[in-house]
Amino acid sequence: MKKASEEWDLKRALPYVLIILATIGLIASFALTYDKIQVLKNPGYVPNCNINPVLSCGSVMKTEQASLLGIPNTIFGLVGYTALITLAVGMLAGATYKRWFWLGIQLGASVGVVFMHYLFFQGVFRIHAICPYCFVVWMITIPIFWYTTMYNLRMGHIKLKAKWQKVGEFAQAHHGNMLIVWYAAIFAILLIKFWYYWSTLL
Repeated sequence: MKKASEEWDLKRALPYVLIILATIGLIASFALTYDKIQVLKNPGYVPNCNINPVLSCGSVMKTEQASLLGIPNTIFGLVGYTALITLAVGMLAGATYKRWFWLGIQLGASVGVVFMHYLFFQGVFRIHAICPYCFVVWMITIPIFWYTTMYNLRMGHIKLKAKWQKVGEFAQAHHGNMLIVWYAAIFAILLIKFWYYWSTLL
């Protein structure tokens, strides 16, 4: 009974989670796209998200990491988050999707979270600056991946081998705590890496 209740709760909550997070991501992606266009039109343009030497969109936008295969990363955000909102609205309207469709969503979410960590590494250890809007996108990408995965596990779209069953059960039982640890690790890295600047604000 508990398992059925948990499945129903997640099934009911996931559309709202996706709509809220994807809307935040869409707004951030739109803001970044606008600033990117302004920088291309006017190299002297200063984005309003240039807050300090560490939190700076301008310095990040001009790097090669800001694009993938010649396409600005923000475009992928606009497309991806719009698709997620459409998916979630469909769920709220009663639409059901085949297993192959959910596996496709899982693949997209997985690629997104891997790419997010790649960009996080590049920003922290190569560019030495963090774009605030990018950071917002990164932070909402994690729970989108996490709860899409939890949903697919509970609904049986992802089938784990017997030796991984316990891991899956543990992740579902402690999904909130694991998400907190994930965020804590990211903020700890930012705190340590840029302590030379944060310490000047104290």
